[in-house]
Amino acid sequence: MRSLRIAAFAALATLSLGPARADEPPALRIGWVVVPSDLAPVMLAKPGLAPHAGKSYKPELTHFTGTSSIVTALAAGELDMAAIAYSTLAIAIENAGLTDIRVIADSFMDGVDGYHTNDFMVKNDSGIKTIEGLKGKVLASNEAGSAIDMAMRAALAKHNLRDKRDVTFVEVPFPQMKAELKEGKVDLIAAASPFDYDPELHSFARTLFTQKDGMGETEMIMRVVRGAYIKEHRAALVDFMADYLSTLHHVYDPQHRAEGVAIVADMTKRPTDFYKWLFTKDDYYRNPNALPNLDVLQANIKTQRELGFIKSDIDVKKYADLSIAKDAAKELGAGTH
Repeated sequence: MRSLRIAAFAALATLSLGPARADEPPALRIGWVVVPSDLAPVMLAKPGLAPHAGKSYKPELTHFTGTSSIVTALAAGELDMAAIAYSTLAIAIENAGLTDIRVIADSFMDGVDGYHTNDFMVKNDSGIKTIEGLKGKVLASNEAGSAIDMAMRAALAKHNLRDKRDVTFVEVPFPQMKAELKEGKVDLIAAASPFDYDPELHSFARTLFTQKDGMGETEMIMRVVRGAYIKEHRAALVDFMADYLSTLHHVYDPQHRAEGVAIVADMTKRPTDFYKWLFTKDDYYRNPNALPNLDVLQANIKTQRELGFIKSDIDVKKYADLSIAKDAAKELGAGTH
């Protein structure tokens, strides 16, 4: 597991590294995968976006290459909070025994009408016209069992194609997929945001199907917390969510969107022009009060079971605590976008 510690901002860097004092805010260890899909690193990138940070909670961010690997850190007690996929949630509960894990907020959904859905792409000159045309081909996935991997498998299953029997899956990190497809090393790639906005990719490749084709609406990424942390530091979590909601509303406000885009561009080392879709309807759908759609989540996990990744029926409502986000929204008088 490769991780990268991120300093939230300069003021937090001056906090004591010695034993915690009784009057110090509790540490909040947060795992994340991709910016801007996860806004937690964004809200901590600039002073003022998260006014409670360093006061009622002390954020410590760790980067992971995929949501599946975050489960290991949660199970080992190395994280308190993480942004994980629907697929990871079920595996965390069934395989890692994290029965105290609780969904407290939505990060984003894929495939909501009028908003973005992830693309699965082939080369323009590949001759592949349909999903059935993938038989015998090599398909690139970021990580077996990940949310995007599962959406790909769900779409294939609708056309009676199976891994190993009909196609070959290989794992390729998202940043390398474009090159692998262009060089002909794979026949199809999963182009998740922001990679599916790359104009160079679209110059030689096209969308064969989307995540929505495979899964329908997807409660793609959710914010989860260990139950023990909720019990001990609920007030700190409400303040974190208030900061999160404040940032969410800030970057979707037309008067401040350019500032949010500039922060993301700086963090990802891309030009701001690349992000003309960000925080618009061309982006993923983010619930304005950060409330996940538990009915969609339940349907996603049902598909996961049908694909053979889990064995149990999981009632997602038993693993959700939306009161924290609701209390934070009340505190802010949260609006909509």
